[in-house]
Amino acid sequence: MTLRLSGVDHVHASGQAALRGITLSIAQGERVALIGPSGAGKTTLLRVLATALRPSGGTLEVLGCDPWYLTGTARQRLRARIGLIHQAPPLPPRQRVVTAVLAGRLGRQSLARNLASLIYPLDRQGAHDALARLDLSDKLYQRCDQLSGGQLQRVGIARVLYQAPELILADEPVSAMDPVLAGHTLGVLNREAQSRGTTLLASLHAVELALNHFPRVIGVRAGRILFDRPSGAVSPDELAALYANEQLVGEPLSAPPASLSIPRC
Repeated sequence: MTLRLSGVDHVHASGQAALRGITLSIAQGERVALIGPSGAGKTTLLRVLATALRPSGGTLEVLGCDPWYLTGTARQRLRARIGLIHQAPPLPPRQRVVTAVLAGRLGRQSLARNLASLIYPLDRQGAHDALARLDLSDKLYQRCDQLSGGQLQRVGIARVLYQAPELILADEPVSAMDPVLAGHTLGVLNREAQSRGTTLLASLHAVELALNHFPRVIGVRAGRILFDRPSGAVSPDELAALYANEQLVGEPLSAPPASLSIPRC
């Protein structure tokens, strides 16, 4: 099992409850979309799974162990096995695209190799091949500040493809692209994940993209899972409830199952 959560909560420092009793399992190689209105908790859930946020309650397993029982060094090694695709990739404006892509393996290489690659890219062909999958090979030596928002998102995806992680977590990875390019890019990402046996979990605002490109869809609202279905089984009524204007208030939380036994590595 790649991901397993039981009764996971997260409360922000402001006191706002972002996740409420999330219970979820995702097997190795699954490709899953998260959908829901803005503020539903999708990004918070991805950050918890990326070990960037510690749950306020419940139990969490990522790639076989509870990250918060690991030492700091071991947790960094775990993070190197996770690929993060950001809505706005954190790429230095003056950095060349080839360097940005090669940075995908910083956590897996020696410090000496990483420093050398900053001066002279050591695997230009690897970066070229990752960019070519996304029709960006001609941008290999351009600076990041010369690219459009959609191109920067594709560079971020290429970096994760070059990283070759066991788990990909994507937060609105195609939000800056037009519908045709967004569909094409999600198709590439899904095919790459499927061919490599990589687990893929992506949050998306566009429902049609989620239904068309992912075998499984999870609807999140107000920090809770509203439904978890094969994409072909998601009903119009469920989508209407997920995106209804009226806030869901006063609903009792269902009790999570008994705590799962999670290896502490």
